[in-house]
Amino acid sequence: MPDCPHCHQSVPEEAIACPFCRAPLKAFGHPGIPLYQSPSGSLCATCLYHADDTCTFPQRPYAESCTLYTSTEQSPEAIAYRPSWGNRFRGWIGQRGGWVLLGAIAAISLVLALGNR
Repeated sequence: MPDCPHCHQSVPEEAIACPFCRAPLKAFGHPGIPLYQSPSGSLCATCLYHADDTCTFPQRPYAESCTLYTSTEQSPEAIAYRPSWGNRFRGWIGQRGGWVLLGAIAAISLVLALGNR
């Protein structure tokens, strides 16, 4: 069970607000949007989006709560999206489908021409 960032009491995972101090734990009251909160100071000092200057949050650089917070201490491999081999192959075929089809027709024609000798 996670702890409330304000009163440090244990709260259930699905809690939208802390049952003890009523502090919001989920953004916009939605259980699927985590709300990252700093117990003291700004979150921006340790946020990846602030470090690479891609943050568009209006409270930047003094935000004490944020829905997009990503720690700079996380490894880049854990953050980056890497599509599966099948998705990469489908994308490659999608970009070069015409050439693949033309090559297949040429190969079939060559096989048929050599087979009829």
